[in-house]
Amino acid sequence: MSLIDLFLSRAVKRGRLTLLRPDAKPASFGTPEPGFPEVTIRFADKRVALAIARNPALGAGECFMNGRLIVEQGDVRDLVNLLTMNDKWETGQNNLDPTLISRVAGAVKHRVDRINMERRSKKNVAHHYDLSGRLYDLFLDRDKQYSCAYFTDPANSLEQAQLDKLAHIAAKLALGPGMKVLDIGCGWGGMALYLNRHFGVEVLGVTLSEEQLKVARARAEAAGVAEKVKFELIDYRRVTGQFDRIVSVGMFEHVGPPQYRTFFKKCRDLLADDGVMLLHTIGRMGEPGVTDDWTVKYIFPGGYNPALSEIVRAYEGLRLFPTDIEVLRVHYSWTLDHWYDRTVAAKDEVVALYDEAFYRMWTFYLAGASAAFRHGGLCNYQVQLTKGRFAVPVTRDYMFEGERALRESATSA
Repeated sequence: MSLIDLFLSRAVKRGRLTLLRPDAKPASFGTPEPGFPEVTIRFADKRVALAIARNPALGAGECFMNGRLIVEQGDVRDLVNLLTMNDKWETGQNNLDPTLISRVAGAVKHRVDRINMERRSKKNVAHHYDLSGRLYDLFLDRDKQYSCAYFTDPANSLEQAQLDKLAHIAAKLALGPGMKVLDIGCGWGGMALYLNRHFGVEVLGVTLSEEQLKVARARAEAAGVAEKVKFELIDYRRVTGQFDRIVSVGMFEHVGPPQYRTFFKKCRDLLADDGVMLLHTIGRMGEPGVTDDWTVKYIFPGGYNPALSEIVRAYEGLRLFPTDIEVLRVHYSWTLDHWYDRTVAAKDEVVALYDEAFYRMWTFYLAGASAAFRHGGLCNYQVQLTKGRFAVPVTRDYMFEGERALRESATSA
């Protein structure tokens, strides 16, 4: 039995995977079972098997991108789901882990990459966020929220879930008229504009993406609020002044563990004495780890999803009160499923913007990320921190009431 046969026989027990390859008979792995995909894949050459066996995520991702691994029954999302459904995080089997040598080499490289000093941060951000704005238009919601949505009902539309996400976060900020808000990693400006529209607050949004900055500024101008909602191309470490509230959504993943302490120290310095901050980040439910090689190489160079323990250690000793921590377990999987479906529906346009290899890379990224939240060890953390013991009410009722009011106002508008 070959190395790839051994790997797949271990990796697929439930559901069925059929493998076609040059100079070999078809091989099937697993047993058909309701709820589990049946997938057929074909290797275009003999070297595909070794590449995957050495490092499943990197090897499979690169071979799929390059057209050497072809999914003939089902699609790449079915393939990823079949493998991860057989290797759920909570079982602790780790059947899809790369070889020991690959893990050691990857860990060393990852520690170097995730230092993420200021001089490298802008380059890392540009790698992902300065792609064509048209690409993001094709799969994001109308407000261009490129972060985990909040599904009060799994059947909700992406637009509704992203609007509910804004309400969910805004309610935790306990905002009042006239407050000054800092939005670290402001994206295309949706959060900043939402907070200004509903609470009349002044917002400074900061980003390292030139493409996002252009769109955010144009949106503020179009809404007639450019004097109240401002956007700057600046690293968070260079922000000055004081703010009543700080919000950061989907940016902490790019900070890098060696800079976590710096991040929270800076936020504490920028917060008013009765200030409140809300951090929304992808996280890992287990212990600290490393980012897989394929994601670092092709999607988020310098990116890392923190364990909750790493976040807590970073603000310990800074006299910040952890006033609320929420774990969103599968919301991002549902979000990514919407993005995947929209990307597939827009295949011709994505290929026209880039090429077939990019399209395959992007669908592999979205499918893999969705599976990581549904079956793997990823989640989202929302961490609320304050400088004062009484900066927010001592019960959580204000969050529920505030969120309900925001959602009702959106419904009646």
